[in-house]
Amino acid sequence: MKKTKFFAAPFLLLMVLGIASDEGKTYTNDACTIKNVAFKAGEKVSFTVYYNVAGVYVNAGIATFTNTLETLNGKPVYHIVGEGKTNDSYDWIFKVRDKYETYIDTTTMQAMKFVRNVHEGNHKKYQLVTFNKTANTAITNDGVFKVPACVQDVVSSVFYARNIDFSILRPNDKIAFSMFLDNEVYNMYIRYLGKETVTTRYGKFKAIKFKPMLIKGTIFEGGENMTVWVTDDANHVPVRIESPIVVGKVKIDMMSFENLRHPLTSLIKKK
Repeated sequence: MKKTKFFAAPFLLLMVLGIASDEGKTYTNDACTIKNVAFKAGEKVSFTVYYNVAGVYVNAGIATFTNTLETLNGKPVYHIVGEGKTNDSYDWIFKVRDKYETYIDTTTMQAMKFVRNVHEGNHKKYQLVTFNKTANTAITNDGVFKVPACVQDVVSSVFYARNIDFSILRPNDKIAFSMFLDNEVYNMYIRYLGKETVTTRYGKFKAIKFKPMLIKGTIFEGGENMTVWVTDDANHVPVRIESPIVVGKVKIDMMSFENLRHPLTSLIKKK
């Protein structure tokens, strides 16, 4: 199967993960429910995507995530929209206009619906996924697929992960869960690396550091090559992502935010 390219919003790739290794402990959430303590409806976070060209990082695009409170099938849901696009000056190299949407049950933090509408170079794809939590199935344009009870989509996984209690972890511990993407179920994990201070283009932060295991695709290499830093406060907002790609490197920095649930106490100094 052809792997998804995922260009302008590689933040979405944080949870496109592979099989866990033997180092450290692996934590799972068998109850399928995690309490949301990290974000609220009305949050908006924007990122700038930089590509390394001949040793210099060039501003190549933006990615934005917005969150509204809506109702789906009689249940309150977080409707989260992630949009990524290349800058007009970069379109001649590889044009991207991507939009991802997830609808998350506010009580369980489980995905109920997922929409992907991507335009990457000459590749276009639209996919609608509806999750039936009673039958443990995912219904897509291509049929009905059996999925684990606690399965997430590529966007809901990110917001699920923001609610992980990192305080109980030790370096090299892993957090495992499953994700449905391109009609397949992936067993995934992120490896917790510890805490450190990181300086981004927005400012200097106290941060939590981890690595996801990426699926090898057109743009990204497989393995634990991507590194992610999220705020070491109650928000757990990603502030920097770095990864090698097939040609060069990519760096993504959080550049603006609105309506965070908690004060951004991890910010040491803004540039």
